Amino acid sequence: MEVTLKPIGCIQSCYREKFGIPRQPNLVTEARASLWLEPPFTLDAVRGLEAFSHVWLIFLFHTTEAQGWHMTVRPPRLGGNKRVGVFATRSTFRPNALGLSVVKLEQIQLVGAQVVLGLSGMDLLDGTPVLDIKPYIPYADAIPAALAGFAQQAPPEYPVVFSEQARMDCTQKSAQWNCDINLLIRQILAQDPRPAYRAHDGLDTRRYAMKLYDFDVHWQYTTHGIEVLRLNDLS
Repeated sequence: MEVTLKPIGCIQSCYREKFGIPRQPNLVTEARASLWLEPPFTLDAVRGLEAFSHVWLIFLFHTTEAQGWHMTVRPPRLGGNKRVGVFATRSTFRPNALGLSVVKLEQIQLVGAQVVLGLSGMDLLDGTPVLDIKPYIPYADAIPAALAGFAQQAPPEYPVVFSEQARMDCTQKSAQWNCDINLLIRQILAQDPRPAYRAHDGLDTRRYAMKLYDFDVHWQYTTHGIEVLRLNDLS
């Protein structure tokens, strides 16, 4: 049986590259994005959705789809060394490259002729095609006693500090993008976005960078956690 799926819209996100995106939604509450619905979807298609605080997004892992998939994968939560079945993980390398995230619905507005959903708590890359939207229903979607295998608890968070230069850079970018850039970076880096195997190499002396909005964030690891060094505008 052949199945054809057509995106209903596209994500505009603060995340401009895959590296650094949190591995689950809502770990970074300051991460903002918008979902631009494609024609023919009008306000009629989202009528009543404003009564829900959160929505499920079904989307396509469009940057990894062409790389194929494997029967087993190495989850970061297991240190990147132990293999488990692909269906026991949320790996991006899946048979049909489909992803699922629950995010906060901040607003619904009309921009020109397009319906735009304002979202937060995002873990989606800029440009991600969205295939469907479903309202989050707490009594059915939240199961407090559920077992979650190797991911029963949230991962520990790293302490994050900012250099004086980084603090000044954050103040400037916060005004430009109308969000708390300091908090956004702190929440992202607290999740330790490195490949899992690097976290077990002892003191990591490398310097890292990731793209957010129109700038690079540069940081390094110290004996006490993470130090944000500076923000550089993308050329």
